[in-house]
Amino acid sequence: MDVLSGLYQGFAISLTLTNIMYCSIGVTIGTLIGVLPGIGPVATLSLIIPTTFSMAPVSAIILLAGVYYGAAYGGSTTAILVNVPGEVGSMMTCIDGYQMARNGRAGAALGVSAIGSFVGGTLGTIGLIFLAVPLSKIALKIGPPEYFGLMCMGLMLVIFLARGSMLKAITMALVGILLSSIGIHVATGQPRFTMNITELLDGVGLVPVIMGVYGISEVILNLEEGVEQEIFVNTKVKELLPNREEWGRSVMPILRGTFLGFILGIFPGGGVTISSIVSYAVEKRLHKYPKKFGTGMIEGVAGPETANNASTSGAFVPLFTLGIPPNVTMAVFLGAMMIYGVAPGPLLIKEHPEVFWGVVCSMYLGNVLLIILNLPLINLWVKILKIPYRILFPLILLFCVIGAYSLNNKTFDIGVMTFFGLIGYIMRKLNYEVPPLVLAYVVGPIIEQALEQSLSISHGSYAIFFNRPISAIAIFLALTMLASNFLPGVKLRREKIKE
Repeated sequence: MDVLSGLYQGFAISLTLTNIMYCSIGVTIGTLIGVLPGIGPVATLSLIIPTTFSMAPVSAIILLAGVYYGAAYGGSTTAILVNVPGEVGSMMTCIDGYQMARNGRAGAALGVSAIGSFVGGTLGTIGLIFLAVPLSKIALKIGPPEYFGLMCMGLMLVIFLARGSMLKAITMALVGILLSSIGIHVATGQPRFTMNITELLDGVGLVPVIMGVYGISEVILNLEEGVEQEIFVNTKVKELLPNREEWGRSVMPILRGTFLGFILGIFPGGGVTISSIVSYAVEKRLHKYPKKFGTGMIEGVAGPETANNASTSGAFVPLFTLGIPPNVTMAVFLGAMMIYGVAPGPLLIKEHPEVFWGVVCSMYLGNVLLIILNLPLINLWVKILKIPYRILFPLILLFCVIGAYSLNNKTFDIGVMTFFGLIGYIMRKLNYEVPPLVLAYVVGPIIEQALEQSLSISHGSYAIFFNRPISAIAIFLALTMLASNFLPGVKLRREKIKE
């Protein structure tokens, strides 16, 4: 009954004219960002956040959520037509999707991708509803020691799953924690690492940092590469559907992708990338002719595309119920919700039911809108794809500058964004991981606060972290992942998994 009354309230909120408009804007921007290889959803969210300060929290989060799962939809278009993943979660779609396009089946690939994404997103939202409510009640029993352990475990899992050197990922996480500590310490009121710069007393802004390391650095890298791709596409909308035989082969991959994507999206470090990789590997393993994968198998499109959209729903579960971001994008959401005065966690459903139920119910509407955007408007996305980089990326750069300045109306923030843009570019050239830095930057203050509260409760005894089962297990797993980097056998296995 609680769920039914919550759904009634949620649809009443999400189906207002204002929130329908914001949801439509969000999914449209998300689809566009997914189609265009470049800036990505993390930098886009950071760019949009300053424009939402005057909006109601529920409307702002509906808009940002639409951008997030909309990007997962749109990324398949570029992957199939251009062989370049518009969004990192669509990189597995390139393998068979582009080959289907070369074989004259671009329409079928786009069609099954859109339908699979719709099924994955919708069923994932249902899973979010029925899992979030009971989990939030359990989470009320979690205290500061458990939060400290879970946050450390989540951060270490992101580091463990980093594609490059684990040592470099750890270094970036430590840099992120250092950045998060700049400014006035809340408990003591003393400035830290400000170097006598007045503007740093409030800390380094989240938006300029993320737009720099993601947006500006991505612009520089894409301008540096400047690769032109041949586009394969059917021009008739009626051809954007698989035939009966292709539908039959896609049903089970879509269902398996929904389950795998949602479950992996919940766990820290999972996200759209891991979900799509695991789904592709499962489909290849279960197929009667696995060697045909890579030649244009529709199962290689249906499974991963469904999984990466289902994972976007799963990622909201730990954020809304525990206040723990499982990936970098959710870390940006965490920062945004704190700015709006809405603290995600066990009390979210109780204290802000309009936000939880309004956002969740808006996802149903968003998935329907994305079907409309991804099939009939495919020719529009193709035309956008043909925009030369020399025109597109200066516009992105302009939006980044406007977004950074509009945050506090200070040119200092533009300087911060530019500085971190150059740092991000150098990091990528040297194969340093960006996600651990951003995630550590966002959760750093939460980890510090949980640590201080725990030690205050225990009167300075660190035994409190090991006397409680949840925190002890979480810290043990975090230390195990850290120690695994120094074990040759485990290290080799980790590298093979990433490959």
